[in-house]
Amino acid sequence: MEILSKIAIVFLAYLMGSIPTSVWVGKIFYGVDVREHGSGNAGATNTIRVLGLLPGIVVFIVDVLKGYLAVRLLYLTDFYIPKTGMFINFQLILGIAAMIGHIFPIFAQFRGGKGVAVLSGVVFALHPYATLIVFGIWIVSVIITGYVSLSSMIAGFSFPLILIFVYRTTNPSLILFAFILAILMLFTHQKNIERLFKGEESKFHLKKKPHNEPDKPK
Repeated sequence: MEILSKIAIVFLAYLMGSIPTSVWVGKIFYGVDVREHGSGNAGATNTIRVLGLLPGIVVFIVDVLKGYLAVRLLYLTDFYIPKTGMFINFQLILGIAAMIGHIFPIFAQFRGGKGVAVLSGVVFALHPYATLIVFGIWIVSVIITGYVSLSSMIAGFSFPLILIFVYRTTNPSLILFAFILAILMLFTHQKNIERLFKGEESKFHLKKKPHNEPDKPK
């Protein structure tokens, strides 16, 4: 029974990650599928581009909560003693499940976002202080470069380095998880990387673009 319960909670984490916040907000309140505009990504950044700042902030907050609450699901069980190695390992599994749900959401034809906001929630639940530093790096990078995609990849790769060199983390599973997430950021940003090399990547602007204005090539 415990194995079935563990499988069920992992599936629940996937379902939480699968909530397509940007798609539902766009369709319900604006009659727009954000995946058909802007960068085509179902995330907070593209929501801001297509719908505006307020809906983008809502999407970002909900997506962060998806990752955070998925990891915190383990506190509702008595599978493991909190803060132990096995406890952290299972939290990592829940975080990965939520990330997979966001990238391949069952509620949105498996066409999701890149998972940056969900990842933020996951790592904040795992290590809040390191996450705040990573978030600061992301903000500085966005201000300097203007590219959200590039800043997200820089922040993603800074996370394992901060765990190792700043907080002297020794949990091998957490370190491995951090490096896997950094690599996953590259995988989910392949098109952005191509556009960056071609000089075609759009810089971040708060101004909403009219839906009838032609989109740049994706």
